[in-house]
Amino acid sequence: MSPEEIKSRVGSGLLSFPVTHFTSDYKLNLESYRRHVEWLSGFGAAALFAAGGTGEFFSLSPNEVGEVTRAAKDVSGEVPIIAGCGYGTSLAVETAKIVEAAGADGILLLPHYLTEAPQEGIYAHVKAVCDSTGLGVILYNRANSIANADTVARLAEACPNLIGFKDGTGKVDLVRHVTAKLGDRLCYIGGMPTHELFAEGFNGVGVTTYSSAVFNFVPELAQRFYRAMRAGDKAVMEGILQTFFFPFAALRDRKAGYPVSIIKAGVELAGFAPGPVRPPLVDLTGEEREILQGLIEASRN
Repeated sequence: MSPEEIKSRVGSGLLSFPVTHFTSDYKLNLESYRRHVEWLSGFGAAALFAAGGTGEFFSLSPNEVGEVTRAAKDVSGEVPIIAGCGYGTSLAVETAKIVEAAGADGILLLPHYLTEAPQEGIYAHVKAVCDSTGLGVILYNRANSIANADTVARLAEACPNLIGFKDGTGKVDLVRHVTAKLGDRLCYIGGMPTHELFAEGFNGVGVTTYSSAVFNFVPELAQRFYRAMRAGDKAVMEGILQTFFFPFAALRDRKAGYPVSIIKAGVELAGFAPGPVRPPLVDLTGEEREILQGLIEASRN
């Protein structure tokens, strides 16, 4: 897909990040991963992100990111696959080339590794990745890599294949500045953990889609909430928030790293075999899995 085509597709509906499946000794389990991605592809996602944050990108090698991307493309059918990319500039460029060769339809550029950086450095980093590929690139503004509106505008001018801006800061004023300055030059994606908790507010500042982690295991519920958000149906949104998302977030917040671990546990409860999270993350306890199972069952009533 061309950058413009992937931009249009990404902005057309709900997005999600399939978890990456591992064996008990932490090796890639691509057979299990393909089954999960094929199942997810039947629930109307506008695009799926292979090896994204919920897909434990931070624990994968560049070659593993390529393998995961290729496996997703094998079974996703008409659903575009956007691959994760990140770390330092040289590794990010290398990863961008690997996932392009693996058949990715686009790239999500996650924050660079560890260090804070000034705006000029962020600009140079993002531009180098955009220049290294013909794929459409989505900038993920989060953690130690937060581009301001002027930097995003400079990048959009210099990089025709920069097609999206994803926010993980939760800073409504920054996001509104970007959407006001860039208009329809980019598509805008919500990327806060459990973004459903923020979706209504961010929809009001032009972030009309987002990545839903829970789509991994309750895709119908995720789509029902998304449709209600887009329709302004506050009653439906509040009902789902009260019965599922608020208690889900309380469970998620019990331990650092659980925003990934809880999703992988949900995928297993949905009947798949995603395996454990890789260190330094840890899995949910048995008691916590039972609580999550109860939330899933209640969401179906």
